[in-house]
Amino acid sequence: PFCSPPFAWASASVEGMSAKAKVSFKITLASEKGQPFKVITVPEEAPFLACLKFAAEEFKVAAATSAVITNEGVGINPNQTAGQVFLKHGADLKLIPRDRVGCA
Repeated sequence: PFCSPPFAWASASVEGMSAKAKVSFKITLASEKGQPFKVITVPEEAPFLACLKFAAEEFKVAAATSAVITNEGVGINPNQTAGQVFLKHGADLKLIPRDRVGCA
């Protein structure tokens, strides 16, 4: 009985924090010589495809013909949440317009 108020308060705050959790990505435009970047912060549960589209618009490249890769060159499937991408690949990503995808 004496300990129930702190436990009730702790569980409420943890639930409130998880509902508002956000992730940040540093997305670099790999096709430009100066390698400009944008930092975007989105909710964990946001579709990563929306992040891809937003970043492409910010860089003024076509989202439909762009790909996102890691610094190691691993392609990222955009059909997952931002939180999943962040956990699997980290925050440092590159955006490549399709005219550059696969170029040597």
